Amino acid sequence: MSKNPLLETAQNAIKIALAKGAKEAAARAYTVRDVEVRWRDGKVEKVQEATTKGLGLQLYADGRYSSVTTSDLRPEAVEKFIADSLAMTKVLTVDPFRSLPDPELYKGQAAIDLLLEDPKYADITAPARRQITRDLEAAARNVPGSSAILSVTTSFNDTLAESVRVHSNGFTGSRRDTSFWAGTEVSVKDSDGRRPEDYSFAGSRFFSSLPAITATGAEASRRALSRLGAKKGETAVLTMAVESRSAGRLMSTLLGPLSGASIQQKRSFLEGKTGTQIGSPLLTISDDPLIPKGFGSRLFDGEGLAAKVLPVFDQGVLKNYFIDTYYGKKLKAAPTTGGVSNLSWKLGTKGQEELLLDMKDGILVTGFLGGNSNGTTGDFSLGVQGFRVRGGAIGEPVSEMNISGNHLEFWKRLAAVGNDPYPYSTLRTPTLVFEGVQFAGL
Repeated sequence: MSKNPLLETAQNAIKIALAKGAKEAAARAYTVRDVEVRWRDGKVEKVQEATTKGLGLQLYADGRYSSVTTSDLRPEAVEKFIADSLAMTKVLTVDPFRSLPDPELYKGQAAIDLLLEDPKYADITAPARRQITRDLEAAARNVPGSSAILSVTTSFNDTLAESVRVHSNGFTGSRRDTSFWAGTEVSVKDSDGRRPEDYSFAGSRFFSSLPAITATGAEASRRALSRLGAKKGETAVLTMAVESRSAGRLMSTLLGPLSGASIQQKRSFLEGKTGTQIGSPLLTISDDPLIPKGFGSRLFDGEGLAAKVLPVFDQGVLKNYFIDTYYGKKLKAAPTTGGVSNLSWKLGTKGQEELLLDMKDGILVTGFLGGNSNGTTGDFSLGVQGFRVRGGAIGEPVSEMNISGNHLEFWKRLAAVGNDPYPYSTLRTPTLVFEGVQFAGL
């Protein structure tokens, strides 16, 4: 690592900060290369390649704290930047809760390869990127009913990122990762003049692990075409199934109030509820940062804390919050980690099709359209679209409907968990089925 220029940049920044009066300091030097190709209706819409380099610093001086960044990594510029930043820091309000983590929390880092970097990243060529976007469009237009398609936009994006983090109290860590994403957006024309649209995308840490391009493009068209003729359904209390890729919206409204900031600032309906039954016994979730090739996987978090599996819900009982060092001190609680990595669910035994057969009558939600969730009270109202389910089979499309309730009651209605975690999200949600959901429609 001693020959790594990012490591040298971070180490030198720490030395300068301490020499100029900082009590403690943390530095993160990084570089990110991102390439994107967008293709729209038979021609290139955008080609973009950007490499970003930078240095981020957390400075602790005279009981005060600041977080600053710069993209000018010339040695003389870094030295002046740190001097100016420290001068600014020293006039801020004293905050006794700010400090680097306890070095004991750096220990115990897993000695495993998370398989985050594709060694063949450099083999991806510009012609190959363009060909992928063309193939996505061709697949999207080669489906039954394609005459209703108005427009197809496809994209391919790949990223190589490298970073090094150094703390003045003993932490040093590095990371390299790659990611590849292919996506398709399709809009169609309905008989009443509306223009429904939908999308499909897929991603992977390794290029060779991307699913077939034809499948991604065709799925976007099938989803958009299935929206033709969608109407508002009747107001009713029904069983609701939420497909795996859309269930992340529900889960995110539950995760926000679990943050240390929300708890400390009295903005969470989950404050003081560790050890309390929040959901049904089917709700068992852990935060797992050690999943190979995971989009949220890491050996250490943003503070350098060694990454470990963290139980969040166990059979519906809330077990832990996401607490960093700062809010841990304010709450007089031990830090866990500052944010979500990958969610790991206790899965059921059935996929979406079997769950709908069991459900018999209700609504399959395939998307959320606006709405809000109040993290302080737990009240929510969300717009939804999807399909009516009758006799266990998918029926007519529905849209412009709302569901509402309170999370403290809603998650207790969880009646089934699928075996199909969505692979292209850190939340990795499976199909979820809820009983007795209030739908507002006609």
